[in-house]
Formats: sequence, C-alpha cells, structure tokens
Amino acid sequence: MNQENAEGTIPSDAILRHALLGDVPHGFFTRIGGVSQGPYASLNCSTRSGDDPAALAENRRRVARAVGMEPAHLLGVTQVHGDGVATVTAPWPVGQGPAADAMVTAVPGLALGVITADCGPVLFASADGAVVGAAHAGWRGAVGGVLEATLAAMAALGAPASTVRAVVGPCIGRDSYEVGADMRAQALAADPAAGAFFHAGRRVDHFQFDLAAYCVARLRRAGIGPVAALGVDTLGDAARFFSHRRRTLAGGGPIGHQISVIAPAGATGTA
Repeated sequence: MNQENAEGTIPSDAILRHALLGDVPHGFFTRIGGVSQGPYASLNCSTRSGDDPAALAENRRRVARAVGMEPAHLLGVTQVHGDGVATVTAPWPVGQGPAADAMVTAVPGLALGVITADCGPVLFASADGAVVGAAHAGWRGAVGGVLEATLAAMAALGAPASTVRAVVGPCIGRDSYEVGADMRAQALAADPAAGAFFHAGRRVDHFQFDLAAYCVARLRRAGIGPVAALGVDTLGDAARFFSHRRRTLAGGGPIGHQISVIAPAGATGTA
C-alpha cells in the first residue's frame, strides 16, 4: 500500500474534511499517501509505533504541508486515554509532547494532531477559527470528560462552548465495536447516560457501542454549537484506515496510526 508519488504529496481524496469546519485548515487523514512499509503502510504518523524514523518524518512532513504548516509545527501529545488538555503556545520537539489527550491553541502557524486507530479524533474550531482544539477520544477518554475539558480550555482562550463547532472523525463504528458487559458497567458507573449508546450485541452479555454518537451527545450536553460525525468506520475499511480491533482479531503485531489535524485560521506556518 505504498502510496509514494513523484510530488511527495498526499492525494486530496485521501484527506477527509467537513464543511462544518469551513476554511479552518484541517484534515482527517487516512493511511493513504505516505512512504511507510509493511504493517505501517503507508501514512503512519505515530512516533511510538516502531516505524522507520525517516519514513515517519516524511509522512509527517506531507501531513503538515497538506494543511499549510511547517513540519516542525505539527504537534502531538503523549496520549494516555485520560482527560488532560495541553494549551499550546509554542512548538516542542517531535515525540516530546506532554502526557495528555487533547490540545488547544490560539497561535497561528501551529497545527494540532491526534493519533488514532479506532478511537475518535475530534477537531474543534471557534466561530472565527482563531481558537482550535483536537482531542483523542476513546471510550475511556470520552466517558472521563476529555471532550468537555477541551471545551473548557478553549473557553479559557476566549471561545465559549456555545461558539465552538466540532467534528468527530473516522473511528470504530457501532456495528464493528462489540464490547463486553464489564466495559459497559465501567462506562455506566461513570456516566449513566452512556446506556443509550450500548445496543444489543450478537453474543450473550455483549453489546455494540456507538462511540461517535456518544461523543456527539457528550458535546451537545456540554453546550457546544454545531457538531457532527463523519460516520466512517475504521475497522470496516482496511484500505483506508489502521484499526487496533482489526489487528487484534488478526492475532496482533505492529500497527500504524492515522492522524487528524487542525490549525488556527487566518495564517499559515509555511515559509
């Protein structure tokens, strides 16, 4: 699945965008358009994946250029499935971001990127696009409040929740996301309202969890402005997406991750 081309760019149809985010530089990137090989093919962007560092650097360069940013200004955090949010004011070295699962910024020229392979990438923008956020929302993070924490951090930068729009990107879909009774019990203990997003499974004591719909509901409950989900299932589309669950069902092994990126509107970080 090596998608390298002479121009060293990512095909435009391999980047998913949503009209709700308008002209704010953003993209939900697929696994297409990079140079990585084997299980990381081809646009792997995870610095902790075990991929070839040179291939990883080229992949991230392509992503940064696709949203009009300098590669050194494409930033990520060390994701831990929690509710921590980093307010970004200056770039840090690649792979050395703080432990958190979301970022916000109002600094033009900085791009925020979250890494996923079934969890929900959520991109946020204020009404004028000057304040943006990106969150990594697996079920633990969503139940634990990472989306609300992102909105609170954006409000601290001058963008109240009611003025913020957000899109939930490609993640594992309801029909693909079978979970056990123990996971459901943990989610309900933290948020009883989560029960509406567990549906009858195909096996006894198993359920189908609708992660994207749950993220949308949490955001609406928090008073956000317009919000939508792309409705794209990562497990069901092996040609376009990496998937932890698919890897697990296949017996394990190395895996790549796709990236979702957003940057403040009005200025780019390119030279």
